[in-house]
Amino acid sequence: MNKIIKAKLILWAIIGILMLLVSCKDEKQPKDLAINSSNTVEDEKVFNKKELPKDFKDYWYAGEAEISSYKLEQARYGEIREGTAVLIYVTEDFLPNIQVKTDSRNSNNIPVLKLNATKKFNTGVYPYSIMQSTFYPVSNNKHAVKISSSMQEWCGHVYAQLNNRDKFEVISHSYFEGEADKNLKLEKSILENELWTQLRINPKSLPIGNLDIIPSFEFARLQHVPIKTYKASATINKNTYTLNYPELNRTLAIVFNSNFPYDVLSWEETFKSGFGPNSQILTTRATKIKTIKSAYWQKNSNTDEILRETLKLN
Repeated sequence: MNKIIKAKLILWAIIGILMLLVSCKDEKQPKDLAINSSNTVEDEKVFNKKELPKDFKDYWYAGEAEISSYKLEQARYGEIREGTAVLIYVTEDFLPNIQVKTDSRNSNNIPVLKLNATKKFNTGVYPYSIMQSTFYPVSNNKHAVKISSSMQEWCGHVYAQLNNRDKFEVISHSYFEGEADKNLKLEKSILENELWTQLRINPKSLPIGNLDIIPSFEFARLQHVPIKTYKASATINKNTYTLNYPELNRTLAIVFNSNFPYDVLSWEETFKSGFGPNSQILTTRATKIKTIKSAYWQKNSNTDEILRETLKLN
């Protein structure tokens, strides 16, 4: 009896060892974990600043931002309004999880090229103030980590934010009834906002052809169209990158310096402006006035207002 029991125990032990070997051989990482592990290895390589071209590092990691002012002719309510636009580009380290600027350096941070794009113009008696922020990895192989947009005028203000996680997570707040307090999840697609930063890293990497693109948050809120993907065609001709959205009856053309640092010289945006019988096809135009490099966050005394004179913003 003891021999039979011993034989059975040996048999079950052998079976257990075989099952364990098969299990170990077939075991795979969970899909999400495998992706995260792969991204970590990839990120360590592409986010390493040593991998960046020398001219890029010399220009963008000199402890200064690039500030460019533009003369603005903004189409709004069926008329052209005069104003100013400013594009502020600066590199930052970004926290990948909570997706905000970090206060300390860490190997897990994501180096980004940030663009704060502002516009100021008046519509009759009341002013408009618009700002869009885009945080785009300098690795230039991923979508923007985050986009935010705010707009203020005397009727009220609106805000929208996109976070790049498993999907694009969008929150939108507005004083308009049909747009108030929305939460969206969108499949990942090209973001018009990110193209302005991608251009500055390498214009040859800009997508061309027939594409699905999420238009700029500014356009979506000004025109009261849903934040979603739209069919568009993209072309690049010498130093002009053009997007055409047939469904939106809109064209955007960005003219840039074909030599590094590929600064934006001007842009034109043609679309139907106004509502009802006063609406018509008009073109918003912005033409560069001046570019400076400055650690502007340190220039906050009254004596520093001279820099606004330099940029012709007063």
